[in-house]
Amino acid sequence: MRVDERFLRYVSYWTTSEEDKDIIPSSERQFALAKVLEQELNDFGLEKVTLTEHCYVYGLLPATPGFEEKRAVGFISHMDTAPDFSGKDVKPQIISDYNGEDILLKGSNTYLTVKDFPHLKTLKGRTLITTDGTTLLGADDKAGIAEIMTAVEEIIKSAVPHGDIWIGFTPDEEVGAGADLFDLDYFRADFAYTLDGDYEGEVAYENFNAASAVFSIKGVNVHPGEAKNIMVNAAFIACEIQSLLPPEETPAHTENREGFFHLTDMQGDVSAATLSYIVRDHDKANFEMRLEKLRSLEKEVNRKYGEGTVTLTIHHSYSNMLEIIEKNQYVVDIAKKAIETVGLTPLSRPVRGGTDGARLSFMGLPCPNLGTGGYGFHGPYEHVSIEAMNTAIEIIKEIIKITANM
Repeated sequence: MRVDERFLRYVSYWTTSEEDKDIIPSSERQFALAKVLEQELNDFGLEKVTLTEHCYVYGLLPATPGFEEKRAVGFISHMDTAPDFSGKDVKPQIISDYNGEDILLKGSNTYLTVKDFPHLKTLKGRTLITTDGTTLLGADDKAGIAEIMTAVEEIIKSAVPHGDIWIGFTPDEEVGAGADLFDLDYFRADFAYTLDGDYEGEVAYENFNAASAVFSIKGVNVHPGEAKNIMVNAAFIACEIQSLLPPEETPAHTENREGFFHLTDMQGDVSAATLSYIVRDHDKANFEMRLEKLRSLEKEVNRKYGEGTVTLTIHHSYSNMLEIIEKNQYVVDIAKKAIETVGLTPLSRPVRGGTDGARLSFMGLPCPNLGTGGYGFHGPYEHVSIEAMNTAIEIIKEIIKITANM
């Protein structure tokens, strides 16, 4: 089956994960795609194929006889799509011989523009798959799944010698839980790659250090006519806290390795209010300074309004995998060699986010992230080219060949 056929099949499944759920998977709907992938792996003849009760799919393509002692490599993608935008009833548009100009998204009568996505000019002449403007596409990360599955099928058919190849598909990556229950006692790869990036030829091994932070504010509500020296307005204090953070250090004003404070949600009234943030920075020292800034605000506001007025809760999300990859540079070298072999110049940029691979790296499985050829993730402007997906397949196959010859 061609990669585009697989991809179009996978995006027809509604697999949106759900935030603020304490179960994995966060949505039962993810099992529908998981069962399809389990069956495909079985149809390929892989061993140790399993679908767990928590919606993780694993499979092993055993080593070619004589290659059993070679390092085992893994390839991983996630099945869920982001809750930021609808992933239900996806209606892809297929554009053959793309002309390099703005694209009408017919379902919403909006345009995917070259102004907003300048790289579109480089895709002229290719076959593009876009949304119709009413949903996201699901290339994040069903393009990665389709590329892995197609590469495995082609490796089997071509009889290319190889060591053990492990395949893993995770739920709930988009809500930060994809690696939570990943079973490294079962998935016995020595190293792996997530297929969850964008640009063709990308191998990413730097990501944010990340945490969530919530200010919970207690107010005192009395009649405003009798409020002097009594009222403590929680909503007002919430605004004050936000005003004390640097306005230039937000996602809208930062790029590359620059970190930020991102106010994701605020709610409340005079009696009680909350501010929810995500905190990000590539540099570990700067990241810790950001967290300390929030702690100092908690103390400052409590000194001003009374102890217990504000409570800050910080939860660590993930760390920069660079710390691990620097000790296992070979995993990046293999990927770069494979990318060069297919005629591209390897691209390594700091990821302004996180991947399952970051978490897995700290769990003991070095796991950089490879590009899938998709762009505009998490919204109606998501798109991918068939040619880019085919390139990703070739990179996977080259990684397998290189590993077999190490």
